[in-house]
Amino acid sequence: MSVRGMSRRGLMGGTAGALAAVTLGQTAIAPPAGAAPATVPEWREGTSANGWKVLAEADTEEYLVEGSGVAVRLASGAPSVLLLHVARRFHYEIDALRTGDLHGHGTSRRVSQPFESNRLSGTALTVRPHAYPLGVAGGLYPAELVVIRDILAELDGTVAWGGDFATPKESHFEIALAPTHPKTKRVARTIRDWNTSPGKGAGATDAFAPDRRARATTFARRDRPEQRRQPT
Repeated sequence: MSVRGMSRRGLMGGTAGALAAVTLGQTAIAPPAGAAPATVPEWREGTSANGWKVLAEADTEEYLVEGSGVAVRLASGAPSVLLLHVARRFHYEIDALRTGDLHGHGTSRRVSQPFESNRLSGTALTVRPHAYPLGVAGGLYPAELVVIRDILAELDGTVAWGGDFATPKESHFEIALAPTHPKTKRVARTIRDWNTSPGKGAGATDAFAPDRRARATTFARRDRPEQRRQPT
């Protein structure tokens, strides 16, 4: 896979097997020249690009990602539930998270793409942003992409992945629906129930099971960015 004429895997050269590729998560690759647009001087809106209110650090909370010892600051409520689920599954099924791997709420209003403003509202999460930079695709191997697609289908469109954007950022995950959309709370409630039920949720799923593969494939085909933030 490549974007802007450059594949991150092509830059790294051959590696031994898809699952061995998790070591790439520790390698920072600069995007090719001209891959990303010029930086927007400052995000001036009171809401982030996904429609959520920009928050001061005092209005967010720091959450520990279960099993990892890594914490991240996010908006409380449904956004934290959904994004922590992404982080937990990444930790359990793709590669163990380490200190510095996660970036949540931020106060800097300088963004390179509007979607990066969602960190201002605590409704976006980046996982190893230096390893999966803006404007570069192909950083994840097939086995890892299976997990990502399964997570997105499981969250039923409440979370969007930057790897699907016109200017990709494979480290980026964001709340995809407006604050008033009923699906956000509904799916978050399901995740909360899983978190208190043995044998369910992150760490208890098999993304490679045939039924889950089929569901993820169907979901990826019908999901459209322009549909994500519209109430139903």
